[in-house]
Amino acid sequence: MTSPITESIVAEQLWFTAPQDVDVRTAVINKPAEGQVSVRTLCSAVSAGTEMLVYRGQIPAQMALDATLDGLQSQLQYPLQYGYACVGEVIALGSDVDQAWLGRRVFSFQPHVSHFLADTGQLIPVPDDIEAEAAVFLANMETAVNLVHDGAPLLGECVVVLGQGIVGLLLTGVLANFPLKGLYTLDSFDQRRAMSLTLGATASIDPSIGQRELAQILSTQLGADLLYEVSGVPDALNTAISLSGFDSRIVIGSWYGSKSAVIALGGDAHRNRLKISTSQVSTLATSLSARWDKPRRFAVTWDMIRQLEPQQLITHRYALSEAALLYQRLDTHPDEVLQAVFVYQQ
Repeated sequence: MTSPITESIVAEQLWFTAPQDVDVRTAVINKPAEGQVSVRTLCSAVSAGTEMLVYRGQIPAQMALDATLDGLQSQLQYPLQYGYACVGEVIALGSDVDQAWLGRRVFSFQPHVSHFLADTGQLIPVPDDIEAEAAVFLANMETAVNLVHDGAPLLGECVVVLGQGIVGLLLTGVLANFPLKGLYTLDSFDQRRAMSLTLGATASIDPSIGQRELAQILSTQLGADLLYEVSGVPDALNTAISLSGFDSRIVIGSWYGSKSAVIALGGDAHRNRLKISTSQVSTLATSLSARWDKPRRFAVTWDMIRQLEPQQLITHRYALSEAALLYQRLDTHPDEVLQAVFVYQQ
C-alpha cells in the first residue's frame, strides 16, 4: 500500500540568472514516478563561500559545479540553480516505495527549492532527535569531519585554522575535542572570532593585526604542526606557510574557483619540506578506505551535530522570495552573517 499521490505541485525555485542577479521562479513538480518521492522543503542552508562564487561569477566556466552530485554536474552557465543543503519532509510516494518513507524528514543535496522529486537513494534520513535547522549543517559538518581525517591531528600538536566561516567554525568545534597543545584560529571578522572562542579555540586572531603575535607564540613550538586553510582566500596560503615549521602539514579545504594568488613556495617553504595537500569531501582518503565508507562518516557527522548543536550558528533566516536581499547582504556585509538559511512556508 502506498500513500495517496498528490496532484502536481507548483514549486518555488531559486535561480542564479547572471553575476550579481538571482530570481525566484515557479515550476510544476509532477506526481512522483516509480521509485520516487515528493519532498516539501522545511529549510535550506546557504553555503556562503561557494554560493558567493556562483553569485559573483567566479566559477571556472569549464568546471562542473560538483561532478559527484546529480543536480550540479552541469558546467557554469547562467541561468542555473545551486545549493546543496536541503532538509524536508516526504509528502508523497511513487509506486514501489516503502511506506515508511512517508512523513520522514530527510536531507538532500538539492538546490534551494520549496518542493522537489527525488529517488530514495538521493535522500539521507534525519535522525528523530535532530531538529531540521541542525540537520541543514550535515554537508558542512561532513566536510569538517573529512578535514580532521585528512589532517590527522596528533596528541599535543599545535593546530592553526585559517578562516572561520561555517566550515572553519565547525572544524574548530571538532578539533576542540582533541587533546591539542593549542588551537589557534584566524579571521578578519569580530563575530566569527568570538564564536571561534565559544567553540573552543585557544585564541582567535585578526590576521591584519595579530599575525606577528601568533608567529611568536608558535616559534616556541618551532611552528605549527598542522594548519588548515579554509578561508577561501588563496593568499592565505602564504600566511599558513609563514606559520609552519619543519615538516609541517598544510591541508587546503578551500575551493577558490577562478581566484588565484602568487604563493611563496621558495625559501622556508622549500627548506622546511612542507606537506601541502588538498581535502575534498566527495571522496575518502585512500588510507581510510579499508574501514571507512560514506555511511560510517555520516554516522560520525550526525554525532558531531548532536554534540556541537550547529544551529547556534544561524544568524539570519529569509524566505526564498527575499533571496536577492540575502545575497546582496552576503556580498557587501559578510561580517554580519554567520549562517543564513531559507525557511519555507508549511
